[in-house]
Amino acid sequence: QVQLVESGGGSVQAGGSLRLSCAASGYTYSIHNIRCMGWFRQAPGKEREGVATIYTDDGTTDYADSVQGRFTISQDNARDTLYLQMINLTPEDTAMYYCAADFRRPCPRRPELFLYLGQGTQVTVSS
Repeated sequence: QVQLVESGGGSVQAGGSLRLSCAASGYTYSIHNIRCMGWFRQAPGKEREGVATIYTDDGTTDYADSVQGRFTISQDNARDTLYLQMINLTPEDTAMYYCAADFRRPCPRRPELFLYLGQGTQVTVSS
């Protein structure tokens, strides 16, 4: 079993930056067998969408076109904390941001297919 807890959300003006964190906890064996972690977001009235994913063994990343060049996904050396650095934020980035983890590779294509999902952290960008 793996628990994911997000933090770092908040309210910023357009053009601002935020750094989200996701702390993974649980059995050490489980944490070390996570192969894919990702960030997803859901805006009011919209479906949950993928933002970025990272393979924990080789660091390979993938981004949604809408955030490419503005968001950076990374992990710490212990592979139990996931980050999302967000710059040049726009009001369209306003959403609840969720962290997800899975033991499988390749990463699941949809957020609902991930084995573990956090409770989310709110990001609000004002114009």
